[in-house]
Amino acid sequence: MLYLWLKAIHIFFVISWFAGLFYLPRIFVNLAQVPQAGAERERLLGMAQRLKRFMIPLLAGTWIFGLAIVFSNGMDSASVWFKQGWMHAKLLLVIVLSGYDGYCKKLLRDFEAGRNTRSHVWFRWFNEVPAALLLIILILVVVKPF
Repeated sequence: MLYLWLKAIHIFFVISWFAGLFYLPRIFVNLAQVPQAGAERERLLGMAQRLKRFMIPLLAGTWIFGLAIVFSNGMDSASVWFKQGWMHAKLLLVIVLSGYDGYCKKLLRDFEAGRNTRSHVWFRWFNEVPAALLLIILILVVVKPF
């Protein structure tokens, strides 16, 4: 029963975190298209800053409840999880996504300081990374191909 509660809460945090991972780079697309000064830029920067702050506990909750699932039945249960190849791949991709999240913070700092050199087209492609990784992670978790 504990496993199902942990799983439900983990899924909540994952969905919420991904909402931020999908939307923050979209804000970057718009920021890359507006002039370096002005009300629209300030509004977009404010949106990005608030969203990024909101994403921090969502990332933490994803990790905390994901690990809680793995360790919910003790170390023997955890060793079973970590013997499965799909879990190794999923964990690697979640680490990559966490790095992506951190890189979004760096990009936000660049926008705040007026140092962004990337085009809106680059950010449109950058925005696709979480969707592709989500698809792969879902396949790993549901299909468990290895």
